[in-house]
Amino acid sequence: MAPIPSPEVTHLLHAHRDGQPGAMDQLLPLVYAELRRIASRHLGGGRGPETLQTTALVHEAYLRLAGSPADVADRAHFFAVASTAMRHVLVDYARRRHALKRGGGAHATTLSGKALALDARADEVLALDDALGRLAVLDERLAKVVEMRFFGGMDVEEVAQALGVSDRTVKRDWRKARAFLEVELAE
Repeated sequence: MAPIPSPEVTHLLHAHRDGQPGAMDQLLPLVYAELRRIASRHLGGGRGPETLQTTALVHEAYLRLAGSPADVADRAHFFAVASTAMRHVLVDYARRRHALKRGGGAHATTLSGKALALDARADEVLALDDALGRLAVLDERLAKVVEMRFFGGMDVEEVAQALGVSDRTVKRDWRKARAFLEVELAE
């Protein structure tokens, strides 16, 4: 992740949690580039024309984050929460697209008014979300490790800091989670 002054980010996150007006507006310029990087990972690593799509995903996730004061401890935790928000935006979008394919009849609204590259992968996104849900039932921490590492692009040290565990534990959890998901997605 790009170096972002952690004390300033943490101060603004706590100010937002405490209801200070404008805290999220001050935070966004500090974290915007990293949020775009995370969004790009969620959208498949930049395959295809994704500039507007990445921006739309960042903005939709930002609206969700800004709309509810979350108890975010620090910078690493914030990016974990942001990554989760992005995943939820994409899953909601995939469900709408899936419903349309099944004859839902309703007009789907997209994040940017244009179809995301996700259209072709809606079933994959839903399958992964279901598998992550099953993993979370078995072991919530393993599911969080997947969200932070795979979707958020966080390294082992950042995940360990966000979860309050050792690097070794994150590495072990990452191996277990990947093995679980491979089996689940193969079925």
